[in-house]
Amino acid sequence: MPAVVHAQPMRIEPSGEQRPAPATTGAEEGPPAATEVEPRRRRKWPWIAAALVVLLVLGGGTVAALQPSVANRLELPWAPNKPKGDPPAALAVNRQLQAPGPSAPSPTPEGVAAALKGPAAAAALGTLSGSVIDPATGTALWAKDANKPLTPASTTKVLTVAAALLAVDHGHQISTKVVEGADPGTAIVVAGGDPTINSLPDGKDSVYPGSAHLDDLVKQVMEASGGKIKQVQLDLSVFQGETFGPGWAPEDAPSTYAAVVEPVMLDGGRSSATDEKSMRVANPAKSFADKFASKLGATAGGNAKAPEGAKVLGEIKSAPLTELISNVLNHSDNLMGDVVARQTALATGEKGSFEGGAKATEEVLKKNGFDLQGVELFDGSGLSVDNRIPAKVLAEVLSVAAAPDGKDPRTAKLRPLLGDLSVAGGSTGRLVSRYTSGPEEAGKGWVRAKTGTLSGVNTLAGVVLDKDGHLLVFALMSLGSESDAARSALDAVVAELRGCGCR
Repeated sequence: MPAVVHAQPMRIEPSGEQRPAPATTGAEEGPPAATEVEPRRRRKWPWIAAALVVLLVLGGGTVAALQPSVANRLELPWAPNKPKGDPPAALAVNRQLQAPGPSAPSPTPEGVAAALKGPAAAAALGTLSGSVIDPATGTALWAKDANKPLTPASTTKVLTVAAALLAVDHGHQISTKVVEGADPGTAIVVAGGDPTINSLPDGKDSVYPGSAHLDDLVKQVMEASGGKIKQVQLDLSVFQGETFGPGWAPEDAPSTYAAVVEPVMLDGGRSSATDEKSMRVANPAKSFADKFASKLGATAGGNAKAPEGAKVLGEIKSAPLTELISNVLNHSDNLMGDVVARQTALATGEKGSFEGGAKATEEVLKKNGFDLQGVELFDGSGLSVDNRIPAKVLAEVLSVAAAPDGKDPRTAKLRPLLGDLSVAGGSTGRLVSRYTSGPEEAGKGWVRAKTGTLSGVNTLAGVVLDKDGHLLVFALMSLGSESDAARSALDAVVAELRGCGCR
């Protein structure tokens, strides 16, 4: 099995600060304080300076040698504070997982079982299934009904993102292209599946950092067409089937947390470009067309298929895949989860639909050696109550992502998954307000995880660094539980892993 490799213990505070503090290259001395000079003496300074220069030249630096402050200011070789050697080299930042000290004992199944006996039996957890794995060795340290398929809620996104990272180029950007229609006065937007297009002026960020700006596309089209576009149409053929997911509740879209899945929209279909929780619009693609047409001085003319080989009038691209998945995991963006699943489908020859995304996600993971027995997917976001995933599958995918470098070819592709999990008690993401009090506070800064919540369903899957510096992977799924109490109870289980050492 792979050698033990874990993250060097670092505590991430809500402010974003990490402890221990990074090494520095030495304190720098601030600039000397300015000396006040009476106004009537200012005119004499040039003469004094000139005289000083003459003395330095004629006297071999005697005056400067006798005046340390002058030598310091002029940075002369004999200055008392002149560095006597080369400045120390800056220390390189190492972001790779590091092994604990050689004397650090490894966690054992017995130790983990003893530590979790109480917290995992909390009544607030309802029906609990779970899995804890040592990613350094692949050893299962603890399991409770780990093979039992349960509703995963948003921890579905762990599988969605894993499949995308395995099948799609990490630098892949989603294109939105505008081509000339059969009538030169018509522009057709060929949607590629990017819901992050920024409606704000250039230089202003929306909820999607690095997103392409609508104004950029408008400028390109205006220049290429000579400002003669009179009608805008949409080619939405890249996505197929229903825009509302199977197993979704009627109130799920539009809502403050989800939108219908269409292949082009502004700001994720939000009514506010900067408010993550603002209400989504009912017809995001149409809203995009209306605003785009208005900026061109044209009218929106419905949907159409772009002609083959049509002249390209403009094109913009989304942020790379590795940046898009941050919204999927850290902010649990449901729309982006389903969009990423469809990108996996398109990359593997499946249809850009709910069914195609689910099928592609499962097939990619199977092809990469994961046992998906018991897995049933119907969307990429986890909003569907019909999804089923065993805790063991979630833990095994995360375990490969957290494995030692160079031991498993899948690990390098999956590693970005870990960096986008929310930090317990951190400054952004779904764990901001968790791990802040009670027994679970011990995990603050030491836990990174993906949350999942539906009515009666509460899940948590991620990684935690124990007190000996060993990285542990966990997946916990609670069914028939009340959200607030269940979340606290789940956090207490993981906090116990942080503090136990588990020997």
